[in-house]
Amino acid sequence: MRRRAFLSILAGAAAAPGALAQSGNIPAIGFLTSRAPAESASHVGAFLRGLKDSGIVAGQDVAIAYRYAEGRYDKMPALAAELLRTNVTALVAAGGSASALAAKAATTTVPVVFLIGNDAVRLGLVDSYNRPGANLTGITFVTTELGSKRIGLLFEMLPALRRVALLQNSANPDTAYHRSEVEAAADATGRALVALDATTSQDIDRAFARLKQASVGALIVQNDPFFDSERDRILRLAALQRVPAIYHIREFPESGGLMSYGASLLETYHLLGIQTARVLRGATPRDLPVLRPTRFELIVNLRTARDLGIAVPESILARADEVIE
Repeated sequence: MRRRAFLSILAGAAAAPGALAQSGNIPAIGFLTSRAPAESASHVGAFLRGLKDSGIVAGQDVAIAYRYAEGRYDKMPALAAELLRTNVTALVAAGGSASALAAKAATTTVPVVFLIGNDAVRLGLVDSYNRPGANLTGITFVTTELGSKRIGLLFEMLPALRRVALLQNSANPDTAYHRSEVEAAADATGRALVALDATTSQDIDRAFARLKQASVGALIVQNDPFFDSERDRILRLAALQRVPAIYHIREFPESGGLMSYGASLLETYHLLGIQTARVLRGATPRDLPVLRPTRFELIVNLRTARDLGIAVPESILARADEVIE
């Protein structure tokens, strides 16, 4: 699927670029995301289920056009503008802060429903969570603020750990805040933190090559949509380097990573569909509270721990929501 492909879900089939403008009396959603199509498939499915559970069926009650930036955050403003030129009824901005900020900058009139991992007020998207104001509302799964919790779990898993690496993406608007959270947690326990920046696939390769030179014993991976799209590469390199790592979503340990801590991304995309349905049914974004998760899950891959020679502490096993054998 090409990055700039224009897809309209009409009876499950692709439509021509002009389909939304010619879609008759059904509303049109522009779905903007910083993620990649293949990696997003299950999340988009959860979004569509949220719409359906609210009584709105894609292709029957609403047409949807997609734009995927595939980790190129600099493409977001142009992609948002493309969608708005098709006269969409609402703009869904998924895949993090870059998408939401691009949507906010692109329109002050079309309703925007965002999904981010950061504090929506601190980011400047809304005035408050209960009364967002302007034309934006959405979901935040507060994953950026969990950086200190994740590194704490890593230290609990590996109490002898003295030096840890942070894989970060400087193109992500949330990076500075996330790094400050992680650095503060590391400093408080007397550990050293080494930041490794990666904005491309090749950068990820180089960052892992530096791990041995930096003499780090573990890795925390920033909650970043580009890194999610590069999940297979990151997990393969972590296995080759035999480096224990913690991630923000369960998809990583489910695919062989050591552990993760955070809200369910599938659940938040389902909520995104429900929130979008409310807007399509006439709710005003300024009066529609921003939703936040109420549950965070700790996932541990015991098989990977054994492969790495790690004895998982009972304190972690007892708190784990799921242990993958």
